[in-house]
Amino acid sequence: MITSAITNVDVHDIARSARTYGLRGYFVVSPIAAQRLLVDRILDHWRAGAGARRVPERSDALSRCRPVESVDAALAAIEAETGGHAEIVVTEARPALAQRAITFAAMRAHLASSSRPALILFGTAHGLHPDLLARADAVLEPIEGSADYNHLSVRAAAAITFDRLFARPPAT
Repeated sequence: MITSAITNVDVHDIARSARTYGLRGYFVVSPIAAQRLLVDRILDHWRAGAGARRVPERSDALSRCRPVESVDAALAAIEAETGGHAEIVVTEARPALAQRAITFAAMRAHLASSSRPALILFGTAHGLHPDLLARADAVLEPIEGSADYNHLSVRAAAAITFDRLFARPPAT
């Protein structure tokens, strides 16, 4: 198993996207204590440090972010806060899970009608571990562009996914 490095821009941009689309929370998962400490330092800067004083609306967005050591820790936090067991929704750019994939439209309808919380997982580097993919309650269809290239940053994939699942319907 590999673990990729957490970047300031990913933490920051995904938090802003999560806030824009009304998500209740956002977890940064890393089994490496030093990486979680880095996230804590980033959050401190934007929640209480110079960043909070200079750009207070970013403090609001980053207030939803929490570093945790595992997906199980995120699931436990969701259950403690909501009283419900979260379903696991994974993203997967590789076609290996295509037979299990659900469209964004179908997942949007499901999330809107479900009383269960959902944990949407995004992978970095080589993607999500096969054990996490196997635990998934749902696999989202891949995001596909018009070119013969598919390697979005995690912050771009998160923003596109949030828009497809949680955007307000267009005005008629």
